[in-house]
Amino acid sequence: MRAAVFEKPGSMRVVDMQVNPCGSGDLIVKVHACGICGGDIRNFSTGLRHGIKSQVMGHEFTGTVVQKGSDVIAFSLGDAVAIAPDVSCGTCWYCTHDLVNLCDNHRMIGTHWPGGFAEYVHLSSEVLAHGFVHHIPKGVSLTDACLSEPASSVIAAQERVGVKSGNSVLILGDGPIGCLHIEVARANGASQVFISGRSRLEAARQFGPDLMLNYATDDVVKAVRERTEGRGVDVAICANATVASQQVALDAVRKRGKVVLFGGVPKQDPLTTLDSNVIHYGEIEIIGTFSYQVRHHKASLEMIRNGTIHPAAYFTKTVTLEDIVSGFEAARNRAALKVLVKP
Repeated sequence: MRAAVFEKPGSMRVVDMQVNPCGSGDLIVKVHACGICGGDIRNFSTGLRHGIKSQVMGHEFTGTVVQKGSDVIAFSLGDAVAIAPDVSCGTCWYCTHDLVNLCDNHRMIGTHWPGGFAEYVHLSSEVLAHGFVHHIPKGVSLTDACLSEPASSVIAAQERVGVKSGNSVLILGDGPIGCLHIEVARANGASQVFISGRSRLEAARQFGPDLMLNYATDDVVKAVRERTEGRGVDVAICANATVASQQVALDAVRKRGKVVLFGGVPKQDPLTTLDSNVIHYGEIEIIGTFSYQVRHHKASLEMIRNGTIHPAAYFTKTVTLEDIVSGFEAARNRAALKVLVKP
């Protein structure tokens, strides 16, 4: 098969390689498409985690089952499946307390196992037992289902902080994650949804925010407070990769409001400075959210099926394996909202 192999920061090469044999508890999936996410962009620029030097990246993918082991009963040949990357151990404290997203031994397809930037993916029995492989509902295309993985983390984050009917929500970041937060907040009943960004605000417009703010030219805090009778928003979500937005979120949220640290920031600059008196006297909650659980991935597929989330609006560029580097450049330079790789 052909696969795009990450070799070193900034370098990816398409090669011919063998697919691992399908064992009795395994699946082989023919990849239909795989999205490029912010984590992929970071890894492409700075290297893979855990000292891994070379790998087939890609973890937002869908495909069709073309081989199955004799012990596999949950899937059949020809099944359309959506795969998410997280694989838990099943035995640590977090796994045994229904918090698999916080597994002490967390691993990922696309880092620890070859991922979706390839014609085929081998899914081992361990991945099937402790990972996320779900049937795509009828009526959902293989392409649309590629958005289920990033949508899962958005759904989980808003569940964690309890976004509900009547809430006001500020989203800092106008990329695909920020846009997903708009759609999920609306689905949760938010009455006011504001978004702050810069280069992709026009793309965010189609998702219907009540107010779009350019963080480079607008006073985000002032504008948000004017729309919320001076109180500030109920929930402010930092859906970007910069610590600068975190103080803005804190200043824009109401007393007893919640600030969500959703986006991972560069590992070489992870520290933030927040006004602790504002947190203390305002009884504000600062909440980190990471990844999701099985129910969130299933929920994302259902939200795509029922039209709550609109994948076609996100996928604005599609590339082949041979053009994958240009796809990374388009995603990194914000020339596209969401890039798909189709082997």
